[in-house]
Amino acid sequence: MFEARLVQGSLLKKVLEAIKDLLNEASFDCADSGIQLQAMDNSHVSLVSLNLRAEGFDKYRCDRNLIMGMNLTSMSKILKCAANDDIITMKAQDSADTVTFMFESPNQEKVSDYEMKLMNLDQEHLGIPETDYSCVIKMPSGEFARVCRDLSQFGESIVIACTKEGVKFSAAGDIGTANIKLAQTSSVDKEEEAVIVDMQEPVTLTFACRYLNMFTKASPLSPQVSLSMSPDVPLVVEYAIGDIGHIRYFLAPKIEDEDS
Repeated sequence: MFEARLVQGSLLKKVLEAIKDLLNEASFDCADSGIQLQAMDNSHVSLVSLNLRAEGFDKYRCDRNLIMGMNLTSMSKILKCAANDDIITMKAQDSADTVTFMFESPNQEKVSDYEMKLMNLDQEHLGIPETDYSCVIKMPSGEFARVCRDLSQFGESIVIACTKEGVKFSAAGDIGTANIKLAQTSSVDKEEEAVIVDMQEPVTLTFACRYLNMFTKASPLSPQVSLSMSPDVPLVVEYAIGDIGHIRYFLAPKIEDEDS
């Protein structure tokens, strides 16, 4: 038997909004320790890794490891039926081919349940090597979303350059060039409003705007985002999910042509 109950049901809705544009379908790996999801996007350019710890749920039970293959478009339709303040419970039997979503209103006056068919998905499990990154940038997630949105008007790629002074985002295209520099903040009342750069060596890498913009769909989950970069390895964009876990997006840098 698998059961996971989340009083803050809106978190689950936000998680789904954050991944459904990148992934059509994905397997939720449920175990004692919690729920994990790892999948490449449809074009095999980026990777999504989601971790929801068992302790973060208000009630969590998983008797046997269970892999639930879900169509995320269908799951998103079901979660749209839940109000933002609903309590959401996911349930499945050990060898079930369906999963049930139960939504309860806070006053318990309305309870609805939706059953969804599960899919058998061939998922290769991708080992993500532990990497010590040359630069880790922490910044407000709303600011990062705005930078990505603004720069994508100029070109298809965003260059992220990290130095000890701070971080510079730039883009160039037919209409011209755009540069946004963020200096490290020295004094700030709230930690999540700060820009913090932890740098071992300067790094400059180029990434596709389209994917960065999709990653920023996770902004509602967390006031702060962290970007980890090293030469020649994928960028990691990480958002915390309340006290439950995190979502990480990995994106390989674009290799610039020598002659362009």
